[in-house]
Parts: sequence; structure tokens; C-alpha cells
Amino acid sequence: MSVKSAQRVLEIFELLTQYPQGLTVKEISEFLDLPQSSTFNLVKTLYENNYLTQGELKKYKLGPKLIHIGASARESLDIHSVGVPHLKLLMEQVQETVFLAVLSKNEIVYIAKIDSNRSIRTSAQPGYRKPLYCTGLGKAFLTFMPRNEQKKYLDNTEFVKFTKKTITDRKLLKEQLDMFEHLGYAFDDEENEEGLYCLAAPIYGVDGMMIAAISVAGPKERMLARKEKIINHLLITSNKISAGLGYTNQKNTQFGGATWM
Repeated sequence: MSVKSAQRVLEIFELLTQYPQGLTVKEISEFLDLPQSSTFNLVKTLYENNYLTQGELKKYKLGPKLIHIGASARESLDIHSVGVPHLKLLMEQVQETVFLAVLSKNEIVYIAKIDSNRSIRTSAQPGYRKPLYCTGLGKAFLTFMPRNEQKKYLDNTEFVKFTKKTITDRKLLKEQLDMFEHLGYAFDDEENEEGLYCLAAPIYGVDGMMIAAISVAGPKERMLARKEKIINHLLITSNKISAGLGYTNQKNTQFGGATWM
């Protein structure tokens, strides 16, 4: 689809938000001053993909697929606004780079990054996507997602080595995920980028489902030297963000002498 066509699709969506009763193809083309033939083709494609629905008198309305997209966008924005203040504090506490990511199909998408004054180079940036099986954030999602979804992912994913430490053996990865479930957090040990060690924890929404993950990442030696302290701050922060999103079914967790609630 060309940029021009994409612009027209957006104009159709914006127009139909103003007419909940729906509009015909002719009405849409007249409102937007577009050729009726090209408007028909765009509307037909959107309808076939459930972005539009057709009511009486062949009038098109916004479709059910947009509900899911809108809900996901709203959820991401809520996570961002609630999470970033906590992430900034976490960065100050641990003096390492802090990330926030959400799940998109079989990948993570970074939606926030808080750099410290001694951050190291990393390919991870807001908007970037990475695999689940070789990132701390991704393995947090794998650990705490429903077991049937986890199994489906493990059964259908081609594991590619990014570094010499990337785990590509399904059995070994499953054993690690089981360990993470017991620990309450996940990590990757130079599995996506050489020299980078990452600790990650889940974020839960009001319905008790995991909706995001946060992580602390830095040079391996520096991270391991303060691992217990970083994990404590990480878990406390993930718990506070979850609470800010309405999650209440939380258990007290003891790690290294600290309690997060």
C-alpha cells in the first residue's frame, strides 16, 4: 500500500468516528473528495479484514478489529504514563539502563528506555522489536504467560543464535523458564548482545494478566556485582507499577532480605 493510500485509510477512519451510524462508499468519497472507485477498493479491503463492518443500507462503520487495537494502544499509553516515573527512580537507584516493553505477537516492543549517566551501547530503543527467547524482557513474558501459550511458542519458534550464549535448545530454555517462575524474575546472560546482562520482571494489569515487563540492563560484571540489590529494586518497582495499573492480587516476596509488596 502506498503512502497516499495509507493517508486515505486514516482519513476514512477519522471520518467514520464522526458518523457512528455509518456512511456509504459514495458518501465517504464525497466527504473526502476521493474517486469513488478507489474509495470502494479501500473500503472493501478494510471490510474484508474486519477494520470496517457493514450495516443497513450498505453503510460502513468502524469494525471490531479496531476495538482490540484501540484497547492495546490505550493500555500501552497507560503503562507508559504510570510506569515512567517509577522507571526513572529505579534508574537512579541502580544507575543502569532501564527498559519497559510490551508483547506484540511473538516479539517484545520497547516503549520506554531510561538511560543512566553510565549507560552502555545497546541496540534496544523505543519502538524496536526483539525475540522473546533471548532477551530478559521476552523471557519474563514467556515465564509468566499461560502455559498453553508458552508451549505453543516453544513448539513453533525457530531459535536463532545471536551470540555464543543464546539458548537454542528448547528443553534447556523450558527448564530455565521454570526456574524463573520460582524466582519471580527472568534474566538473559549475554544471549542477545555480547557483554550485556539483563534482569527483568513482569507487570500485571487489573485483570491479573501480565501486560508488560521492565528490566535493568548493563555490563555483566557490573550487574553481577550488585545483582541482589538490583533485583530487590526491580521487584519493588514492578510491584508498584502493577499496583498503579490496578493489580491487587499480590503476594509478599522475600529476596535477599528485602520484602516487596
